[in-house]
Amino acid sequence: MVIVEIQDLVKKYPSFELKDISFSLESGRITGFIGRNGAGKTTTIKSMLNMIHPDSGMIRYFNRPFVGNEADIKKRIGYSTGTVSWYPRKKIRDIVDIVKRFYDTWDEASYRKYLDLFSIDEMKTPLELSEGMKVKVNLMLALAHKSEVLILDEPTSGLDPFSRNELLGIFTELRNNGVTVFFSTHIITDIEKCADDIIYISKGRIVAAMSKEDFIRQYSGAGESLEDTILRLEGGAIHA
Repeated sequence: MVIVEIQDLVKKYPSFELKDISFSLESGRITGFIGRNGAGKTTTIKSMLNMIHPDSGMIRYFNRPFVGNEADIKKRIGYSTGTVSWYPRKKIRDIVDIVKRFYDTWDEASYRKYLDLFSIDEMKTPLELSEGMKVKVNLMLALAHKSEVLILDEPTSGLDPFSRNELLGIFTELRNNGVTVFFSTHIITDIEKCADDIIYISKGRIVAAMSKEDFIRQYSGAGESLEDTILRLEGGAIHA
């Protein structure tokens, strides 16, 4: 079942343009949004959440247009960037007390579960945390209100290999519980480990949006890893 639908999304800047971005996300699947830095991943995600205003296009969640239903839809979505950049001197516990007021679906048991799983000390402030721990705090907040869709911008950024592997395992667990996970990354091995579907963006255009198996079947050469394939495509073997 399609749970998120993006059609013909356009956002123009003087030196960059998102060009007719279209794709959909299915319920209970992990989609990796892959592309090099500057390809348009963050611009796409921010447009999907009305953090920037696209010039044109249609965005739907749960078969409802985002325009006119934004507040209700956002209660059902978890969003996380790579780092925590607000309230740097407040304790994590106090940040949580503020955030949870915005969600009538906040689940204290889930919050405690991820607090423990990520080994987060809620008495510390973001200033006292490593970059990897900041990522975990932001993800914990996204997970604690029973999100049906997780939209994550470079969630593994700054994590050591063990923490990255742990996080990808959590994605799989969430997928198995029916949660739709959409995460951007430029780390191709993260896609290889857990993604069901791949959306590949290059220079502001969607090059491919399909299952990982179909992507490999269509684009990979004999003996190529997924990383080899993406690097070859990015080198100019095909253009959208």
